[in-house]
Amino acid sequence: MPGNGAVTRSTLRQQIADALRDEVLAGRLQPGREFTVKEIAEQYGVSATPVREALVDLSAQGILDADQHRGFRVPEYSLADYRDMIEARSLVTDGMFQALNAGHRAFRDPHDARTAAALATVRRRGEEARRAATAGDLTILIGYDLRFWRELGVLFGNPYLGDFLHRLRVQSWVCAVQHLRRLTDLRGHLWNDHTALVDALTRRDAPAAHAVVAAYNAHSLALIERLATG
Repeated sequence: MPGNGAVTRSTLRQQIADALRDEVLAGRLQPGREFTVKEIAEQYGVSATPVREALVDLSAQGILDADQHRGFRVPEYSLADYRDMIEARSLVTDGMFQALNAGHRAFRDPHDARTAAALATVRRRGEEARRAATAGDLTILIGYDLRFWRELGVLFGNPYLGDFLHRLRVQSWVCAVQHLRRLTDLRGHLWNDHTALVDALTRRDAPAAHAVVAAYNAHSLALIERLATG
């Protein structure tokens, strides 16, 4: 179970949700692991209400499964689930790049200062993700990868798009982590071309952006299929 350090963030609900999400994404809470509100509340020394709220939040994000009678459980995603997640991610990003081709408002003016600043921020996240991937640091990579795609979704100015893509990416990481943790050294195995995608978007080059993401998805799927099948 997660550590029992003092809760110090602005709300107990967010602190507990953050801690449990990190445990799942780090692979320390294994698929199928079950626990109750009471168990987590006792672990952190807090009341049941913020714990229940945090667990419900994580269930809504696809990080946990809720069972009305047995509590909560870390999902046991299959390889078929992962393939479906990759397909769903592709459909979302393909739509984003089609919008770019059609002159989406965020990219209409190549000299727009706000778009340039947003792309610069996304690039910084991509650079950090690339460094983490190159070093084989999966925990750091996941954090920056999620921020990268979250901010990329924001760039398109549609919060529903950003939220949906974020949920898909969180779920795919939850699924992938159980397999990636089997490798003792992840250097050379993790995709690290985030900045190439930013470069393509900066050029307003939708086909190039599509090619980068297609290569990413193919790489991720091949890696997880290889690990899942031994």
